[in-house]
Amino acid sequence: MIRRILVTTDGTTLSKKAARSAIELAAATGAELVALNVVPRYPTSYFEGGIIVATPKEVANAEKQWTDKAQTYVDAVRKSAEAAGVKVKTALVHSDRVAEAIVAAAGKHKCDLVVMASHGRKGIKRLLLGSETQHVLTHGTVPVLVVR
Repeated sequence: MIRRILVTTDGTTLSKKAARSAIELAAATGAELVALNVVPRYPTSYFEGGIIVATPKEVANAEKQWTDKAQTYVDAVRKSAEAAGVKVKTALVHSDRVAEAIVAAAGKHKCDLVVMASHGRKGIKRLLLGSETQHVLTHGTVPVLVVR
């Protein structure tokens, strides 16, 4: 029985599709929904081969902008879920380790299922860009529904 579903969102078209699927599933099963966005930490040293020199104020401003944007993503899921009659809460996690943060959030919120999108990258793109979905599938302890 599915009682609580964690859905990840980053505002992309594909993650919106995953959120719609999670909302439909939650509505059909009576499950609660947790909408999650993992906010990256602002790089303070090396990034793509260059050195970023930022003042503490610039770092704080960038992190606030990223957090505000992340909040809009989870709020959009919350609004859609509530319109569908689904009980929902939102969560933001600050971490550079997206997949690990998703797995940890699923445990923290006692979720029975994770719903997330996958771009389906293969070959060198997957090697270079990695696969957060694959990491969650491999290291998570709850079932994962992958939407493509």
